[in-house]
Amino acid sequence: MQYTRLGRSGLKVSRLCLGTMNMGSKSWKPWIFDESESEPIIGHALDNGVNFIDLADFYSAGAGEEVVCNVLRKLAKRDELVITTKLGYPIGGGVNNGGHSRKHVFDAIEGSLSRMKTDYVDIYMLHYFDTETPIEETMQALDDVVRSGKARYIGVSTMYTWQFARILSVCEQNGWARPINMQLQWNAAYREEEREMIPFCMDQGVGVSVFSPLARGLLSCDMTSIRNQTDFFTHEMYNDTSSRAVARSVASVAEGRGINAAQVAQAWVLGKTEVSSMLVGADNQSQFDSALAALETELDAEEVYEIERNYTPCDVINDYTAGKRIPRDPRPAQGRFAGMQSSVA
Repeated sequence: MQYTRLGRSGLKVSRLCLGTMNMGSKSWKPWIFDESESEPIIGHALDNGVNFIDLADFYSAGAGEEVVCNVLRKLAKRDELVITTKLGYPIGGGVNNGGHSRKHVFDAIEGSLSRMKTDYVDIYMLHYFDTETPIEETMQALDDVVRSGKARYIGVSTMYTWQFARILSVCEQNGWARPINMQLQWNAAYREEEREMIPFCMDQGVGVSVFSPLARGLLSCDMTSIRNQTDFFTHEMYNDTSSRAVARSVASVAEGRGINAAQVAQAWVLGKTEVSSMLVGADNQSQFDSALAALETELDAEEVYEIERNYTPCDVINDYTAGKRIPRDPRPAQGRFAGMQSSVA
C-alpha cells in the first residue's frame, strides 16, 4: 500500500480508500451487501494496508455506518483508522432532517456517532453545497463540531469551484476549521473537474479523493452486473456515446495488456499526481485486488491517448445539472490502436 498526506494537512491516508456505498441494507438498493457479506471485503482491504474508510449517513439511510463500523470494531484498532462520513441528504422525516443548517449539522453528527459507536469521526464532510443555508452558518457549526472533539477535520464533496472558494474564504475570514479534503467524481469518462476544481485544490493545498473511478461500473466493461442494470445514476450520468467509447478504449488497452478493464481505468486515475486517494467500492476481494494492482500499473503515452481521445466536454455532474448532458463524439484512434476493435459492445 502507498500512503500520502491529504493536501497540506498532516493526516496520512492510504491511496486506496474503501468506499462503502455498497454496504448496509438491501432494502435500500438491491446491490447492497449486508454485514456478513461486507466483512470479508472490509477485512481484505484492511489486510492490504487500507486505513482510509469512507462512509455517509445517507448510505442505506444510516445502516451503512452501523454495518461497516460493526465490522471495523471486530477487525481493526480505531486509532489506526481514518474514518470519514458525510451529511446533507435527508435520511428520515421532518423538514429539518437534511441540508446543512446548524440544527441539522449537530443532529447529524450525533446520529452518525451513535450508529458508528465511536466518539469522533476523523473527517466530517458536506455531501454537497447547500444553497438554502448561509455558508457562514454551516461552517461555524462545523468548526464547533471540530472544537468539541467530535471531528478531527472537515471536508467537502461535489460542488462548483466557486462554491468551494466561498467556503474557504469564509473559513479564513473567521479563523474556522478549513476543509482538508475535496471528494469528487473523476474518471476517464468524466473529467470536467480537471478544468477548475482540481487545479484550485492544488493551489489551496486541499487533498483530492476520487470516487467512481469506474464511472459507476461502466469502465469495468461488465454490462451484465446487477448495478449496471439497476443503478439509475449509471444511466443518467454515463448513457452517452462518448462514455461508451471511453469504455471500449479502456477495454482495448486492457486486452493489449492482458489485464482486466477495471485495473486499466483505475490505473488511469492513480496515474494522475493530483489524486491523493481513490475510493474503491469492491463487491469482492478480487475487485479490490484489481485496484491494488492498479497502484503499480503505469500506462504508456499511447495507452493514455487511446483512453483520453474519446473525451469531449459535458455538463458538470452535481445536484443542479441532472438530465442536461451534452451529446459527445470521440476523436479517431491513432497509433497501434487505429483499426483495433474491442470485444466490448
